[in-house]
Amino acid sequence: MEMEPAGPSAKRMRLMGRDIHESQLAPAGRARHPPPPPGAGGEGEGPPDRISDLPDAILGEIIFLLPTKEAARTQALASRWRHLWRAAPLNLDCRGLPTNLPGAIISAHGGPVHRLCLPSLLLQCRADVAVTWLQSPTLDKLQELEFYLALPITYRFSFSRLQLLQPPPPSIFRFSSTLQAATISQCHLPDNTVETLQFPLLKKLALVEVKISEGSLHTIITSGCPALECLLLRTSFGIHGLRINSPILKSIGVHSCFVELIIQDAPSLERLLYLRMDMRMQVSVISAPRLATLGYISQDSRDSKVMFGSTVIQTLRVVSLTTLVRNVKILAVHMSFDLDMVIDLMKCFVCLEKLYMKIQTDSPAGTNFWRHKHRNFLTSHEIRLKTIVLGYYRGIQAQVNFVTFFILNARLLESIRLEVDSRDYNDRFFAEQCRMLQMEKRVSRGAQLCVTTGYHHDVSSTAGLNDLDLVDPFACRC
Repeated sequence: MEMEPAGPSAKRMRLMGRDIHESQLAPAGRARHPPPPPGAGGEGEGPPDRISDLPDAILGEIIFLLPTKEAARTQALASRWRHLWRAAPLNLDCRGLPTNLPGAIISAHGGPVHRLCLPSLLLQCRADVAVTWLQSPTLDKLQELEFYLALPITYRFSFSRLQLLQPPPPSIFRFSSTLQAATISQCHLPDNTVETLQFPLLKKLALVEVKISEGSLHTIITSGCPALECLLLRTSFGIHGLRINSPILKSIGVHSCFVELIIQDAPSLERLLYLRMDMRMQVSVISAPRLATLGYISQDSRDSKVMFGSTVIQTLRVVSLTTLVRNVKILAVHMSFDLDMVIDLMKCFVCLEKLYMKIQTDSPAGTNFWRHKHRNFLTSHEIRLKTIVLGYYRGIQAQVNFVTFFILNARLLESIRLEVDSRDYNDRFFAEQCRMLQMEKRVSRGAQLCVTTGYHHDVSSTAGLNDLDLVDPFACRC
């Protein structure tokens, strides 16, 4: 076993054969640093300032990547840093800043602002302030604009305030020639506004608690934003259904009230993400030849369907299998330890390489029963799975049987990750799991087993625009 620290609150243990290796974790809140090199400084001297020796262009990029508070603090450093801060492209994120500070920063900063994040309530409660800031010449080359929610999304808030939502100020449309990413929250986008909207460089768009008609949303996708690659819809109102016809759209994330999504012609679409576990929506994929990532699909979504041509999947059960789906390689599901259901999904997604599961309940079936029942599948199909990630693993017999099936039968398997509660994280638990899972009998000799208290990324609750263009948005980034 090899233990790998992944942060103060996340521990990992990798089981490879019978060897056990452990490394000590640093105490929480304390980082380990190598000793300074000889001559780096004597008593009372700090380490040498190597960063300031970098070219101005690189220092400007560093300032842009810093959080707003940290970037502003460079003004207190040497005059060179103060000069660079005033000239460098600014990343102005108002989260955690006093109300009047953003305006002061915009006034004092002589260089361009490339990224601006403002609270959405500013549009509704202090529109005059928002207009003043947005009209500043320092924003002339703005590339990213975000109106973020200061409070979590709640349906009660959204519906009660729906009629009070106001259109955004016209000044946000003055960035049409430069804007590349935008998050619009808690406002109304009327049809007459959308008809004139043109953002030729916009690649990423998120609409969060936005009132918009189906026709207007279709206009944005097809003509208003001709370079759009990532679309995120979270609790948008006024939409019953959406039909996607886009030659360049690559990622779609949905957490909304509409009931039908038709992917009619999307030759570049690679990722379709459900951002709500119990979302009641019918998805029909007619043409998306590059769709490789799909999820989360939940067993609890009784009224939901995913259709690939005439193949129908409902509550994660393959109701009709007439068309094999060969392009999906990453699938995330919320279900029980039901091997029958997983086998049916693998029969449908025949090239599946990564399976992410969040566990609900447990199946009582045993390994030998499953091996006998699925003997025909094992002799006629190759399990192509390379990665299996199981969330909320507790190590009970039904779960052990489920994992062991793949250890003994998946010839291409590279990694199994079991995510457990920290209360189960001890040497006795691992020793018992190593014995029960029969890793010494694994059919793929290179397969590794990782048991960790860190969980893979839950896009169902946290997905933002930056998640949509990840090749694997479900991978753990702890």
